[in-house]
Amino acid sequence: MDVFTTKSGRVRGRRAARDHAIVAVLGLPYAAPPFGALRFREPQPAEPWDGVRECTAFGPVAPQSAELPGAPGWSPGDEDILTLNIWTPADGPGDLPVLVWIHGGAYVFGSSAQPDFDGTALAGRGLVVVTLNSRLGFEGFGQVPEPPDVVGGVPGPAADSGATAFPGNRGLLDQIAALEWVRDNISAFGGSPDRVTLAGQSSGATSVACLTVADRARGLFHRAALHSAVNAFATVEQAARTTAEVAAAAGVPATRAGLLAAPPEALVAATDRVCERYAQDPGSGRRHYDPAIFGPVADGVLLTADPLEALAAGAGGAVELLVCHTTEEYWLLDAVGSSAKVTSKERLAVFAADFGLPASLVEGHRELLPDAPVLDVYLTLRSGLLFAEYSTRLAEAHALAGGRAFLARFDRRRDRAGRRVRAWHCADIPFAFGNLHEESVHFLVGGPPGPADEELSRRMTRAWAGFAAHGDPGWAPLDGPAGSGATVRDWRTAAEESAGAAGHGFRDLWRTAGLPSLAP
Repeated sequence: MDVFTTKSGRVRGRRAARDHAIVAVLGLPYAAPPFGALRFREPQPAEPWDGVRECTAFGPVAPQSAELPGAPGWSPGDEDILTLNIWTPADGPGDLPVLVWIHGGAYVFGSSAQPDFDGTALAGRGLVVVTLNSRLGFEGFGQVPEPPDVVGGVPGPAADSGATAFPGNRGLLDQIAALEWVRDNISAFGGSPDRVTLAGQSSGATSVACLTVADRARGLFHRAALHSAVNAFATVEQAARTTAEVAAAAGVPATRAGLLAAPPEALVAATDRVCERYAQDPGSGRRHYDPAIFGPVADGVLLTADPLEALAAGAGGAVELLVCHTTEEYWLLDAVGSSAKVTSKERLAVFAADFGLPASLVEGHRELLPDAPVLDVYLTLRSGLLFAEYSTRLAEAHALAGGRAFLARFDRRRDRAGRRVRAWHCADIPFAFGNLHEESVHFLVGGPPGPADEELSRRMTRAWAGFAAHGDPGWAPLDGPAGSGATVRDWRTAAEESAGAAGHGFRDLWRTAGLPSLAP
């Protein structure tokens, strides 16, 4: 009957459309709706239920303005957003490795209901796959001012229970709550709580990095897969300035009472207005180029430092890492119009100055791209600055601190009907999930897959499954800095591999230039 018993009650799933040997349990609450009296609070346990709860459809997505292909949007009044989804073999032997997925979306959009993240193919490789929704935007990452009688998040003697501080990094706290739910319940679905891999892409990958070094998440997962982690962390002071900007755009005071009075849709709209203002102002500094204004905050409570610093100091412990980035990350953001156009040498110089990049780094990129337009030089620099170099350094830092880390680069391209699809941001994920045939991903991967694409996807899903099951994706772990003889897997089709190895000369430039820490 595909009925499972959790600690909150019984649930019924359905057979996956693509493979009836897999059961999908969708929209299962792992925490209570974070609104009303629970708004801006830590996640609280979901209310138990009687009877059998039907879990055959995805739950509501977090408040956002985005409308993504093939996925539901958010509507005001949708509140039961802290749900997760499970794909498990119907006749699995039990004690299976578990892969828990955190979606990307600049911390302001996206959901586990995106077709890219269907877990059917990976479950067919012997995994129990879990995907989840957590709070986004201001609801998940906005810094809420503390009352006068709360210092450092701790209520003073005069504070009653209603005046306790609203924690920062609520989106990360939601993800921890989901991992705790997995620990307590996944055995009912054939999964082992002692064999959990936490995985994510883009902002989801950075969330994974944060939880890898967070004491509060220790022991909840044992391996971590990070695709295109983002170099972006805020201080408490920077987060407070963002709160002031969003509150002003919403027309409310930047106080606890003012923010609580603004409904979620008002803060979503205000966030969009703040981002648009930065996008339209070339003189607004770093946020002009890609105005993502929310993200993890190094608040000294949940997150004490940028995960790169923490991993280098050994905070990752025994967690094994599998890190991947694409070789042309930022071309996607240019293609969808969410990035500033930098097309002149003068604007390129301003960009470099805004981010404190040395002239030698810019000139080095121009020398490696002698015939490329300025826009391509900018996109290459931005790819390294925001994604590729940061991801690579996470793996290196963990390895050099004594941890076990594997590194890969996705370098598959495609030319079809006069359009070139690059190895850009997000393109690797449908391959790793085995979801190339989903129509909604065809923009990312260049149309329906061919045999070479399907073969590459099989290799990538096998790598994820091997890593989750045994800590072995199929190649050797790093034994030093990437590019200095260490093993790095390049994901390419067979035809691309026969054409010769991909060039990665940009790494040498970044290694000598250093990597500035960014703030959303």
